[in-house]
Amino acid sequence: MHEIICPHCSKAFKIDETGYADILKQVRDSEFDQQLHDRLALAEKEKNSAIELAKAKLANELQQSASAKDAAIQDLKARLQAAEALAKAELTNELQKTAAAKEAEIQSLKAQLEAKETAQKLAINEALSAVEKERDALKGDLNRAELEKQLAANALKEKYETQIKDRDDAIERLRDMKARLSTKMVGETLEQHCETEFNRLRATAFQKAYFEKDNDAKSGSKGDYIFRDLDDAGTEIVSIMFEMKNENDATATKKKNEEFLKELDKDRIEKGCEYAVLVSLLEPDSELYNTGIVDVSHRYPKMYVVRPQFFIPIITLLRNAAMNSLQYKSELALVKSQNIDITNFESNLETFKSTFARNYDLASNHFKKAIEEIDKSIEHLQKTKSALLGSENNLRLANEKAQDVTIKKLTRGNPTMAAKFAELKLTW
Repeated sequence: MHEIICPHCSKAFKIDETGYADILKQVRDSEFDQQLHDRLALAEKEKNSAIELAKAKLANELQQSASAKDAAIQDLKARLQAAEALAKAELTNELQKTAAAKEAEIQSLKAQLEAKETAQKLAINEALSAVEKERDALKGDLNRAELEKQLAANALKEKYETQIKDRDDAIERLRDMKARLSTKMVGETLEQHCETEFNRLRATAFQKAYFEKDNDAKSGSKGDYIFRDLDDAGTEIVSIMFEMKNENDATATKKKNEEFLKELDKDRIEKGCEYAVLVSLLEPDSELYNTGIVDVSHRYPKMYVVRPQFFIPIITLLRNAAMNSLQYKSELALVKSQNIDITNFESNLETFKSTFARNYDLASNHFKKAIEEIDKSIEHLQKTKSALLGSENNLRLANEKAQDVTIKKLTRGNPTMAAKFAELKLTW
């Protein structure tokens, strides 16, 4: 991160490497363009100044030469006028010699002037050539920088256009797919997609894991899927309650993810799961949910909202995080099992004592009832015995009476019967 101070308000703010590089590049390009413009203007000004200076110098030298020549001519004219009185022959010869000398001097001056003009032209041409070369080099560097900048911008533009096109194509495919499905079919398709993705990795990554539909609706509601993973000792590594939500684009009322978080947290607690995950295609234009795995633990503990493409990664992340605390979970499970054993022993002892006391009370009550029944039976038998004894006495008396019965006694006072028994006796 870089800290930049605003020149207007003197406030400091921080930007990342990418933003700092963009600002630095903009400043560098602006300074480079300004320096190039200033240097070209300075070179053009220096060139014009050199040309004007050379022209002025050349004109001055030409004027001086012309003035000197005029002065010499005037001097010669004066000499000619003064020597007119002399012999014309000497004057003619002298004039010829003087004219020849002057002509040679003029030619020499012309040669010098031409040499100076040539040297000045060469110097000006060399200066112009150097300036033009430097200008061409700067223009070439500027053109290359512009070309590189344009190529980088085009490459970045093509990259983002490709990503946007791929994303638009994916969105369009999803919309076309969901447009052909009913709301129920869309939800079932998302559940089948997640189940298929998990089953593809079950044999390699989740061999001891449980991932099945939640069919227990005793509490009035249920989630879609429950994931549980155990170690070799049977200790639970992690457990997740999953809820899959989707809707058709043609649905009039659009649902939001927040509408299902409360019910999902309730299902997680009732089913004893550690985490809760909402796999959702709702709110397809939300930048929050499209970025990846969204932690909503600030609303409900240990809860996440993901898109379907992050279904396997969220399981892997939570499982790997839970593996770090597996040792503590195993020790806690061992302590719990020991506490459970002690608690079970005490509970079993109390149960035995209570059941034994209950059985003792039942047996005691039955024993008392049996004694009472026996007493009643004894009393009844005593009555029966007394009745039997009374019956035996009556039978004895009846038997004695029966033994005491004779024919004589029976026929006494009954002559008819006496006569009948006498006849029978005679017959016998």
